[in-house]
Parts: sequence; C-alpha cells; structure tokens
Amino acid sequence: MSLTQDLLAQNTVQLNSKIPLGSIEDKWDNYKADMKLVNPNNKRKFKVIVVGTGLAGASAAATLAELGYQVDSFTFHDSPRRAHSIAAQGGINAAKNYQGDGDSVNRLFYDTVKGGDFRARESNVHRLAQVSVNIIDQMVAQGVPFAREYGGLLDNRSFGGAQVSRTFYARGQTGQQLLLGAYQQLARQIGLGGVRLFNRTEFLDVVTVDGRAAGIVTRDLVTGELESHAAHAVVLATGGYGNVFFLSTNAMSCNVTAAWRAHRKGALFANPCYTQIHPTCIPQSDEFQSKLTLMSESLRNDGRVWVPKNQNETRPAHEIAESDRDYYLERLYPSYGNLAPRDISSRAAKRLVDKGQGVGPLKNGVYLDFNEVITRLGHDVVQERYGNLFEMYERIAGENPYDMPMRIYPASHYTMGGLWVDYELQTNIPGLYAAGEANFSDHGANRLGASALMQGLADGYFVLPYTIGNELAPMLGKTIPGVDHPEFKKAEQAARDQYNGYLNIKGTRSPDWFHRELGKIIWDRCGMERNEEGLKQALSDLPALHEEFKTDLNVTGDGMSLNQTLEKAGRVDDFFQLGMLMCRDALSRQESCGGHFRTEHQTDDGEAKRDDENYCHVSAWEWGGDAMSPNLNVEPLEFEAIHLATRSYK
Repeated sequence: MSLTQDLLAQNTVQLNSKIPLGSIEDKWDNYKADMKLVNPNNKRKFKVIVVGTGLAGASAAATLAELGYQVDSFTFHDSPRRAHSIAAQGGINAAKNYQGDGDSVNRLFYDTVKGGDFRARESNVHRLAQVSVNIIDQMVAQGVPFAREYGGLLDNRSFGGAQVSRTFYARGQTGQQLLLGAYQQLARQIGLGGVRLFNRTEFLDVVTVDGRAAGIVTRDLVTGELESHAAHAVVLATGGYGNVFFLSTNAMSCNVTAAWRAHRKGALFANPCYTQIHPTCIPQSDEFQSKLTLMSESLRNDGRVWVPKNQNETRPAHEIAESDRDYYLERLYPSYGNLAPRDISSRAAKRLVDKGQGVGPLKNGVYLDFNEVITRLGHDVVQERYGNLFEMYERIAGENPYDMPMRIYPASHYTMGGLWVDYELQTNIPGLYAAGEANFSDHGANRLGASALMQGLADGYFVLPYTIGNELAPMLGKTIPGVDHPEFKKAEQAARDQYNGYLNIKGTRSPDWFHRELGKIIWDRCGMERNEEGLKQALSDLPALHEEFKTDLNVTGDGMSLNQTLEKAGRVDDFFQLGMLMCRDALSRQESCGGHFRTEHQTDDGEAKRDDENYCHVSAWEWGGDAMSPNLNVEPLEFEAIHLATRSYK
C-alpha cells in the first residue's frame, strides 16, 4: 500500500471533489448539462457575499449580480480598483492559437499540468484551458486595450513553460487594464443596485450555523465598528499569502487573514508549502527594505539571462566579452532557454549566486540583457513592447536598461496553496466558496506565467456563476439565519476580544518587527530550498517567536479609529499560524516537486525528484485546535488524460 492510500484511510474529513463523469473534454459540458438551475426571477431571492474585488472577486460579483442575485461586495481598499490584481504586468494566457503555432486547449491543459509538476487536479485544469478562449472575447468587449499587430489582430507573446505564443498583453500593464474592465462591470451593477459595495471594510471571520456558511463578520477600518452580514453563500476571493515571507512582490496589505480565519472555522487548507518564487525581481538593496519589485516575465521573451563565468569579475557588464559570459538558462534548458518555468529558472539563478557568480553591489543578482534585441529590432520596438517596465526599473534601480543589463533575482511571488475546493469551487464547508488565488485548484506545485489572471477571470466570469446555483437551488424557500443568530454574536465577540487583546499587550515590538523576523525564518527554512533539518528548526523557532509576539507586541492607538498598526497585528498573527502549517506541510512531503524543493530529493543534475508512488495527492489540512497540531487529509490525484512523466525542459 502506498503512503497516499495509507493516509487516505486516516482522513478525518470526507473529501468529495465532485469531478463529473465522462472524458476530460466532456466533463465541464456534462456538469453544466446536469446541474441544478435557479429560475431567473428566483435568483433575486438569494444573497451572495463576495469578499475581495480583484479580478476573481470583481468579475464574480458583477456576473452574479448580472444574473439577478443580490450581491454584497467587500474590500478593505478605498476603491475596488486598488486590488492587487492591478500590479500584474506581463499578460494573460488563452488557447486562441492566433499565431498558428500549434496551440490548442489540449496544449494549454498539458503545459499547465506539466508546469505544476503533475500536482494539480486534472479536471479543474482542463476546464480552465477550455474557458480561457472566452476570457479574451469578454475583455475585448469591455474595451481592454490589448496589444495588436500591424493588421489589427490581437498580438501574442510567449511566457515561461510554453513553446507557443498564447499570452495576450497590454504592454506591461495587463493586470491594470483587465481590472479596470472588470471594475467597470462591477461599478455598473453598483449603479443598478445589484451590488452593494462595502469599502474600507476588513473581513474578520466566517460564521457557520449547523455546519453551513451563514455570513461574515467585518470591521470598519475607519471607525473600528464590528458588523455582521448574513447570506445564502459566501465567496472568498482574497488572493494569496506570499507576504508571509515579509519580502515579496505582493502589495504590503496582501494577507492570509480571510482564508486563515475560514480555515480555523473548519475549511481545509491545501498544499500550503506550494509557494512560487518569481525569477525576475529587482534584487534586495539593503537590510531595511520592506518590499521587492517584480519585473514582468514577459521581459524574458527578448532579454537574455547571464552571469560572468569568473567569480571575481569586476568589469562593467558591457565590457565583459561573450566568451566570458554564462547564458546558463540557454545552456541548461536549450528547448526553452530563457523561458524555462519559474521554479526552475529561480533555482538556477540561486545556484550561481551561491557559487559567487552574482552581480551588482551586493553580488545578489544576475543579468537580464537586452542588447541583442535592441541591436536586432531597434530601440523603438523594444520601447513599444516594454517601455513602462524599463522606466519603472530605471526609477527604482537608477540604471538605464537600454544601456546596461537589468539586475534580477528570485523573490516570493504567488502561492499555489490555498483553501481546498471541489470542482464547484466550494470548500468543505457548504456555502463557502474560494476563487482565484485564494483556492488551491489549478496550478499544482508551480504556476506558469500569465496564468494567474486567466484563473481569476475564469473563476469569476465562467465557473462560479454556474456552480453556485447548484448549491443554492435546493435552498429556495428556506429561511436562512439572520445576523441576530447567536453564532453571529459569538463571532463578533470573539473578534472584539482578539483585537482588544492586541491593544492590551503593551509590549515593546511593533507588528512589522515580528513580521520581518517571521519572514526571515520562513524564507531561510521554507523558501527556494527546504530540508528536514531546516524545517524542524523552523518548527521550533516559529512557536517561540509567536509566544514572544503574544507577550511583547506593541499596538499604538485604539480600536475605535483608523489604526493600521492594529490591522497589521491581526494579519501577522495569522501569518505566524500559517507559517507553522507551511513548514509542517513541507516537512511531511518527502519529495521535490515544482516550487517545493527538498534538497534531499533531487536528481544528479540538481532538478526536482518527485515520488509519485507516495505523494501523488493533495495535502488538505484541518485545523486541530492550535497551529502546531493540524490533521492531515489527502485527496489522491488521478491522471486519465495525461500520463505522469519526469518533468523536463531540456
């Protein structure tokens, strides 16, 4: 018996992924044909809460309201347009095959499963590839200014892990333009009365009654007032948890609080150790930096990555001869070259920097060089493709990338782990859904570039509006608990006690100090590389630091006014608990796959070494009463259309 089967027999939660019958090509169509429907007039009788206004949240709220549901939308930003989706740069994938280079739904499906190192649920990934072709038409209809070729057709470029050009883009501002498209539809529904928007409002807890999601508790970030909201269903579209590392490409306000509070109420958290390191970030410049800046993966279409062969090289980049340069991605992965997947490219850069071949003042970067493409195509063409990205780099690094190579290095970026969801995007708590980066379902152990925007819009526009009706239809005519139910009052009081507790510690350290120290531990022990010794050390250091947090935290101000220090305290507390689960998950998965790289499990040439016999499963963790005693549940991964194979990009 394999370890997967042994663990399956010990599950404490019954996991039903609800994968439809039929061939992989027919599953989504079969699901839609058999699902329960809600009469258009009856949709107005259902209330749906959507937390988050990024691509997944905004598109879900707008579409559900367009269908007729009553929707309450929540964001802690001043405006929905501030959601972190706006920071995505390079593009969005879709299997349109406009370039005629052999792309197809099946090719995108295969690339995504392979890119995730065969650790994603096959049926969800194929559905994502299917609906990708509709996303582009939807966004063009909304006025998104995608780049176009001379003849007026939509242009495409390549991204990591693919040998075709399937990425649609709007210069280096694709996330911003897509979010504005989704936002205008959300704003339209707000104007029509289909959506009620609650801004400057933070989610604190999900309320369950008789095992079903009944609503949420929120805090007004300006007044500190707690309020309950009841609904027939709750959708969490609150993004990922990359900020657990402190230094990341995420906005400083990105956090895990919504997903983690749902986890503590019974929702399973899946594959928390699957975090992505992006290879194309501006290197850290000093110890006091609080954020890292992403340079789009699209730059690797035309930029060539290299380091000096000589560890003691002191010459400026333009004076180093070609024979003295190591274009290591082209050398190691000739089939994909500079567009090797993110996890592989990141580890390759780390190995060379660790050997002493890094560049820059701190020797903590590698070069991304555009001299060849500028010589071949000219300054104006490169400026048209990447002008805003080059300008952003120059403002931050103080160097002109037209004249000298960019300096890049890997940094924490996206998280593939998240709340466990079934085929309907519903968690194991009935009535509670997770969309976009907040769920685990589509990317396995590594996300391919330009697939985050694809998943967010697919979930919001084309998946959730279908699947949520399957759960709501049987509830027609049934009374749901109101905010006067004791469970709402209980959740409000628990949240009030928690935040008053932070205020009453009156220690000496700020939440940011604890966050930085927490991030260092997790980056060092559970970052680009992990091993048994380091993970065990982290599981000793994290609880000790968390105890110090509980006794030495200093939150200035009060709880009845705008207080960002108090907000941060709650988010850092959740990061502590998540960090312990990440390390526990990484320790239990004794294999390397995608972004989860255990140094004990690698091939002779330093690549990830999977163990399909024992670890071809989803690790779905149940809250066990405290952060150090979670219960492991597994969902076996079965591959019908794609055969398990050694992942190679050589």
